[in-house]
Amino acid sequence: MCVKTHRPAEGSEEAVYQVRLPLSKRTIDLVAGLIRKRRKALGSRWRKLAPGAQAVVVLAVLRHDQRLADMAGGNAVAASTVRRWVKEAIELLAVRAPRLDRALRKIARSGGAVVLLDGTLVRTRRRTGVDNRKNFSGKHKAHGLLFLALTDEKGNLI
Repeated sequence: MCVKTHRPAEGSEEAVYQVRLPLSKRTIDLVAGLIRKRRKALGSRWRKLAPGAQAVVVLAVLRHDQRLADMAGGNAVAASTVRRWVKEAIELLAVRAPRLDRALRKIARSGGAVVLLDGTLVRTRRRTGVDNRKNFSGKHKAHGLLFLALTDEKGNLI
């Protein structure tokens, strides 16, 4: 008779998964600073992780498409918490992005005559349910999100 248990394999409960996150300290500090300001504005007294650690988790999810459950388990938080952190960070970063009309005016004032708009598909995992086909690119035959970039004639990101 075989008895099934739900215990991890011997010695596996202490396993650690590491990846190299190629980000500058400046990027992590920027995101952590935005999170810190947001917490102060909300009057948040306590969070599970410090703003810097939260920024690293968010950037790992965004940069390497790490599974939320994996990042949550390694940081002793729920996957829904990581999802909320990612959404919050995206909103904070989006507020900093210049509006298109303002960016174009700035280029015109500086004497620029050429603006380049280019895009690429950032591949993502397939979604389930009704969101499955929403992010599917027929051209590339893959799931993903369209990333657009506006540059000047020298290729500098605007």
